Amino acid sequence: MTSPPHNRSRHAGGNAPRPVRAGSGPSLRAGFAAVPPGAAPSSGATPVPLWRLLTAVAGALQAIRGGQSGTAALAAVDTALRPGVQALLFQVLRQAGRAEALRRQLAARAPAPAADALLCSALALCWDPQASPYEPFTLVNQAVEAAKHHPGTRAQASFINGCLRRFLRERDALVAATDNDPVARWNHPAWWVQRLRKDHPQHWEQILQANNAHAPMVLRVNEQKCTVVQYLSALNAIVLGAIAVGQHGVALRQAVPVQSLPHFAEGWVSVQDAAAQQAAPLLLQGLDLSQPLRVLDACAAPGGKTAHLLEMAGPQSPLQVTALEIDATRSARIGETLQRLGLTAQVLVADAARPQDWWQSQCGGALFDAILLDAPCTASGIVRRHPDVRWLRRESDIAQLAALQAALLKALWPLLRPGGRLLYCTCSVFRAEGDAQVQTFLAHNTDAQLLPSPGHLIPGNTDKGGAVPDNLSGDHDGFFYALLQKSAQ
Repeated sequence: MTSPPHNRSRHAGGNAPRPVRAGSGPSLRAGFAAVPPGAAPSSGATPVPLWRLLTAVAGALQAIRGGQSGTAALAAVDTALRPGVQALLFQVLRQAGRAEALRRQLAARAPAPAADALLCSALALCWDPQASPYEPFTLVNQAVEAAKHHPGTRAQASFINGCLRRFLRERDALVAATDNDPVARWNHPAWWVQRLRKDHPQHWEQILQANNAHAPMVLRVNEQKCTVVQYLSALNAIVLGAIAVGQHGVALRQAVPVQSLPHFAEGWVSVQDAAAQQAAPLLLQGLDLSQPLRVLDACAAPGGKTAHLLEMAGPQSPLQVTALEIDATRSARIGETLQRLGLTAQVLVADAARPQDWWQSQCGGALFDAILLDAPCTASGIVRRHPDVRWLRRESDIAQLAALQAALLKALWPLLRPGGRLLYCTCSVFRAEGDAQVQTFLAHNTDAQLLPSPGHLIPGNTDKGGAVPDNLSGDHDGFFYALLQKSAQ
C-alpha cells in the first residue's frame, strides 16, 4: 500500500492507500451469464459471460497481491462490469486465506501470478457450496473458459482445469486438510490473528467473524430536515425495510444505491456507520451550544463527522467548525458533503500535525473549545467494508501509524483551551492505536483527564456475546473512542 508518509487522511496513513469500500452487489447465484449490474432484467441488456467477470476478478486480485489498493484495482475494470466484479472480488478477498491453502494442497508450487490469481479466485468462490454465488461446477467451467481467453493464463488452462476438477472430486478431504491452518480458518494474516488474540483475548474470534461478514448500510438522519421516525416512514413507503439504531441512525435491511434513497440529494440523510455516528454526540455532550464555541475537526475528510457536529448544533447555533484535511482532493469532498446538507464550515487544506502552518494565519491563533481527532489508522475495525485491508497491511504499519497518532495528539493538545475537550478516535481494534495510545498520552500530559468513554467498540452486532455494553448502535464497525478533558488551570 502506498501513500505519502506524512498523509493525514484518516484510513490511509503509513504505507497504506485508501482501501475499496464495500457496497451492495448483485445476486450472482446460478447460471453462466449475468445481466450487467444496474440494468433491470427486462431492459434487454446483454448478459455478461461469467468468464469475463472472473477474468476481471483475477486481475484485480493479482493487482492487490502486488500492493495496489482495491479501489485502484477496481478502477481499472470496465465500468459495465465493475459492480459485478466488485461483488465477486469482495467474496474472494474474504475467503483468500482458505483459497490459498487449498491451492497449496492442489499444487505445492504456485503457478504464474495470473494463473494463480484465477485459480485462487475460483477456489475462494466455490469451496463453500452454501456461500457460493454460483453452482461450483459452473464456476469451474467458467474459470477454465476464462483461462483459455486470457493470454496470460492460456498456457495454464489445462493445469487450472485439472486442479479445479480434482477439487470438486476431493472437496471434503481437501477442506479438512486446511482446517488447522489459522490463515485458512480465519482468512486473515497470521500476525493479524495473533495480534487480536493478544489485544482482545475474550473477543478475538468475534472480531474475526465480524470481519468476514457483510456490513449493513447505515444512514445518519439529518434532524434539521426530518426525524428518524419520519425517515423510517419514508422508507416504508417505498417498501425498504429499516430499523432505528443509536441516536440518529437508520440501518437498512438491504443496501441500495444512495440515489434511490428518499430525499438523499436534499440532505435528509448521509451514509455513516453506527459506530462513527457516536463521535459528534460524545464531543458535544454537556456543551452549551447556544454559545459561540470553536470546534476543530482534524483529518476531517470526507466530512461526515463535520456535518454531524453542525446538524446536532442546529441552524441557530453559533457553533464554528473548522474542518482540516491535508489532501486537497479529499478536502473537496468535505465541501461537497456540506453543500448537499446545507451546512457551512471553514474547510482548510492543511497538515494537522503542523499547526504553525495554519493555526495563526487561518484561525487567528484562537484556542478551540473542542477538538475531534479521527486519526489515520490501520482501518482494522472496518475490514468488513474494506476486505482488501487485511491482505495489504503489514504488522509494521501499526507502529508507524501509532507514531503518527501520537504526533497529532502532541501537536493539537496545545490548541485546546483550558477546560476544553478532545475526542480521540480511530476505526481500529488494535490497542496500540487505541487504549495504549491514550494511556501513553495521559502519562505524559498531567493536564489531561480521561472522561467516561466507549473505549474499544467490538465490530458486529451488540446482541452477540462479548459486545460492548450500553452501546445501542446495533451492528456496527470496530472503533475506538477516548474523550480527554484539559484541566481548567
